[in-house]
Amino acid sequence: MSLREEKTEKKKKEIIHSAMQIIAEKGYYRTTIDDIASKLLITKGTVYYYFQDKQDLLFQSHQLLLQNSIENLKHIHTQPLHPREKLKNAMIAHMDHLLDDQYGFELMHKPEQFFSHQQLEIILQLHRDYTELLDQLIVIGIEDGVFQALDSKVTRNIYLGAMNWLTQWYDNKGKKEKQEILDQMAEYLLNILAK
Repeated sequence: MSLREEKTEKKKKEIIHSAMQIIAEKGYYRTTIDDIASKLLITKGTVYYYFQDKQDLLFQSHQLLLQNSIENLKHIHTQPLHPREKLKNAMIAHMDHLLDDQYGFELMHKPEQFFSHQQLEIILQLHRDYTELLDQLIVIGIEDGVFQALDSKVTRNIYLGAMNWLTQWYDNKGKKEKQEILDQMAEYLLNILAK
């Protein structure tokens, strides 16, 4: 990637991050491109340089979050670790990413409300790619005799439900450090599969 491309990507990510925060606070339909530009102290034209409109901005945000999540799991898959450690690392990576980009993830619950059919297909495929990678980590542990022979898809959905709910109760001003909470959550969830 050239220096110019890196700068473009950095600026897009900056706009996306601020936009997701505003949309999470005001709602998608009440947020304007002017709101986003004002928050970043840039012109509306600058936002339009990077994104066609608000829908495109939200779409690219979803794509970026899911692609980053997939890359995290692909990296974990390549590590020479015990299946239990791989799944634990995947859970921690998921929750850490979730908390770091909380506003963007909160807007992912019902993508069909915002996107065209073509955009929705892309987002749903990225979801499938991510869950397939997570399923593979569970199945590998089952096949290696490390985990109970439970339904991998049901287990994955239990995990995702519990992990995604973290945004509703986690408080970064609490007594425990974030890493300690993530580690404990992963350990509790791993006990579901433990033999």
